[in-house]
Amino acid sequence: MFTGDLDRLLAAEISARQTGSPAITSAGTWQPAPPGSAPGTYATPIATALAGALRRADWVRVATVTGGYLTVTVTPDALGALATRITAAGPACARSTALAGTAVPAPPAPDLAAAAGWADARRRLAAFLTGRLAEVAGARIVPAESKKRQATPARRPGPATGPVADAIEFAGAGAIRYALARLPPGAPAKVDPCQAAAQHLGVPAYAVRYAHAHATSTLRQAADLGLSRGKAAEFQPRQLAHPGEQALLDELSWLAERVAGAARRGRPDVFPRYLERLAGAYFDCQEQRPAVWPGRTAGGPGIAALLWLAAATATALRTGLDLLGVDAPDRM
Repeated sequence: MFTGDLDRLLAAEISARQTGSPAITSAGTWQPAPPGSAPGTYATPIATALAGALRRADWVRVATVTGGYLTVTVTPDALGALATRITAAGPACARSTALAGTAVPAPPAPDLAAAAGWADARRRLAAFLTGRLAEVAGARIVPAESKKRQATPARRPGPATGPVADAIEFAGAGAIRYALARLPPGAPAKVDPCQAAAQHLGVPAYAVRYAHAHATSTLRQAADLGLSRGKAAEFQPRQLAHPGEQALLDELSWLAERVAGAARRGRPDVFPRYLERLAGAYFDCQEQRPAVWPGRTAGGPGIAALLWLAAATATALRTGLDLLGVDAPDRM
């Protein structure tokens, strides 16, 4: 979300410095700052003079230029406020205008079970996901040409056959779809259905889906214990100052940018890997700062903040899985 906030903050400054050209409303591609930077730090290659525009914002802690890159660090409170912002935004938390003004084709949703083989299934899914992610990042979707649609063979009646169909029958559509989605270009186009069906945190699809289920379970347990996150207006972002919480919030802040980046590069496989990092940050945070545990009945601002963080994580993970076309179970 913060990359979009930063773009909006800089839009007026960028436009004011242009003459005789269409207005630019984005600072370009945002990327993580070098390792060791504080959570909530973002970098983009734009002019040094724009740093001053950012320093005037009360939610920006530092804005510096190093090696031609403007690096911005937001305040811990601004980062903490993402817990309520993401939860309130719902699926819109992944949306941005990063690809506004571009047009991308919209291939039909693939029937993976009908694919001729693994390479065909990956090609169809990658094309579809690239268009889907681009649309969420603000691109204009161009309908597929009618000739191309007519050239797509219709699925024959009866049960699908082939390696992909057999794998889906064994491991489930969600597990196979996720495994296919994360295969990078150049890697062997094949999924091991036994590995995809395994239920442990070493399996990427399981880890991401389990993180979502765990976050939603945390909220259910809190409700059973009489604990509430309260109203958004009562939320105190300073309660989320623990390093584990800040690291999780930092990962959450990149959701919309990771959607746009995957679409921009035509590499939808990088988006599932982002969801895996987000799930990992959630598990790390839970080990250090669990929101609820059996017998806990005392609430307060700190517990409410942790519940908002769990709600934001569940929202982000569900949104990401929905974009991939993978179910996000509330229980596992």
